Amino acid sequence: MTSSKTIAFQGLPGAYSDLACRDAYPGWATLPCPSFEAAMDAVRGGQAALAMLPCENSLAGRVPDIHRLLPDSGLSVVGEHFERVEHCLLAPRGATLSTIKRARSHPVALGQVRGILRELRLQPVIEADTAGAAHLVAGLGGVEDAAIASALAAEIYGLEILRRNVEDAAHNTTRFYVCAPEPRVPPPDAPGCVTTFVFRVRNIPAALYKALGGFATNGVNMTKLESYMLDGEFTATQFLADVDGHPEHPPVARALEELGYFSRELRVLGTYPAHPYRAEHHGAPGG
Repeated sequence: MTSSKTIAFQGLPGAYSDLACRDAYPGWATLPCPSFEAAMDAVRGGQAALAMLPCENSLAGRVPDIHRLLPDSGLSVVGEHFERVEHCLLAPRGATLSTIKRARSHPVALGQVRGILRELRLQPVIEADTAGAAHLVAGLGGVEDAAIASALAAEIYGLEILRRNVEDAAHNTTRFYVCAPEPRVPPPDAPGCVTTFVFRVRNIPAALYKALGGFATNGVNMTKLESYMLDGEFTATQFLADVDGHPEHPPVARALEELGYFSRELRVLGTYPAHPYRAEHHGAPGG
């Protein structure tokens, strides 16, 4: 299998990122990596053509490591993917809803299945990740330990699905950036583009207000704006943003020009086609 159809992700086989890779790129090989940095390194080193990196979840919020690592990774955002998170209650063969006593999973996943934990009076046990919990439960092989993980994890580790869709909220969805070594910018006339960029404002009064004003006056829809500290300094703040449109569209170009005037640094990380999820749930992006 060549790297030209290999996509890297952080986690063990059966992780939700693995499932996202398979859904977005059917037929591709997926490459599990121990960290986000390792997934990025796999793309930079040629072991994978793409990396599937989670950036935010509709319940848990942003994934901080991605915001910190992506701007300096040397990779470009060439796509996005939205994956519905469908938690399953998994256990070894022979276990039943009446025999299990503990549910193992990542703390975020455990926080999203409080209902079934209460219903079955299960003790939550924190593990490093969902797929890792499934792997551990399969190794234990008893009838008292279960895992909260994906249906794919059940298939990979030979576990039974005792109950599907045990998440408390039906809208639990994770958004991913798809990253590649080089930009893959759609033509300016391509419909439904999204542009992702980072910037740092100049140290002047009302700099952020002035920097973002161009998007309002030019009618550009900003769908994401996140701030985070750089190098642990309270005074060094970087922003990551997504906007609807292409940098060569006049409204977006004017807004970015105005942003650049009030910014110490401005870098476009990628322009890419919007995922169909946006149109289905929020209306199609502009441009």
